[in-house]
Amino acid sequence: MPVTVTPLHKHFMAEIGGVDLTRPVAPETFAEIRAAFDRHAILVFHGQPVSDTQQVEFSALFGPVFTTTRYHRPQEVQDRRKEMSPITNIDHEGRILPPDDDRRMHARANQLWHTDNSFKHVPALCSLLSAREIPGTGGNTEFADMRAAYDALPEARKQEIDRLIVEHSIFHSRAKIGFTDYSDGARRELPPVQQVLVRELPESGRKALYIAAHASHVIGWPVEKGRQLIAELMEFATQPEFVYSHRWRAGDLIVWDNRCTMHRATPYAEMTERRVLYRTTVSDEINSVERQSMLSPRKAGAAHHA
Repeated sequence: MPVTVTPLHKHFMAEIGGVDLTRPVAPETFAEIRAAFDRHAILVFHGQPVSDTQQVEFSALFGPVFTTTRYHRPQEVQDRRKEMSPITNIDHEGRILPPDDDRRMHARANQLWHTDNSFKHVPALCSLLSAREIPGTGGNTEFADMRAAYDALPEARKQEIDRLIVEHSIFHSRAKIGFTDYSDGARRELPPVQQVLVRELPESGRKALYIAAHASHVIGWPVEKGRQLIAELMEFATQPEFVYSHRWRAGDLIVWDNRCTMHRATPYAEMTERRVLYRTTVSDEINSVERQSMLSPRKAGAAHHA
């Protein structure tokens, strides 16, 4: 069956058909998927009741899969593969989490616009999220295309921000929702890191804003001035024209490019309805600052080809 690619938004997002992710993906099929990923940034696969192992194996075609860190969770029985990260209001015994469970506070951070693992020195290339149980209403995931947002900026703004470096920290983003209960070990494990504010994608030469909730301040600027800039860019990038809201179905699997998109969860009746999704995250090759220093200058206009 041939692979089909159906665009879902004028800037990004595409639905992929003709692929069964419960079976090994042939190299030639993955080449088509990867080409669609590089063009559209986010791919949606419907009707894919993948197992943990199948999801990990498909994820690994994109690159090395991160091992999940449980620094934000109390000790509990782990019955999933180490690469699987639960996005859920259900505990390991299948019960809805109690109102005072710390995991609820951490999960609410997913409602902030963010990009996965930008708080790590080597951030994420992409993430894959599979839907196992979905609430009757709510619980959508919104995505923003940071390439299209960058393209729409005035030229003067582009020149101002193109070479800026930003400090990212998970503790900065979690503090926004009042979550500060991290151990000294976690803080040592995840020190603040530097990332470029504008990423150039090596596959296409397009540029994208690289900010979101973990972005704390601009290196070399007064902290408040840098935070104001980040807030202004976030507001600009999340205008409706750059955003797509995905209504999940059980069996959906979505892969998104963390280098050039942001995402956030939307609320649902989390005290009464079950929502169970599992994420795998694929590592990029090197830190974004290091990568940017390796890229040669592009000809004018190259950032608009995709």
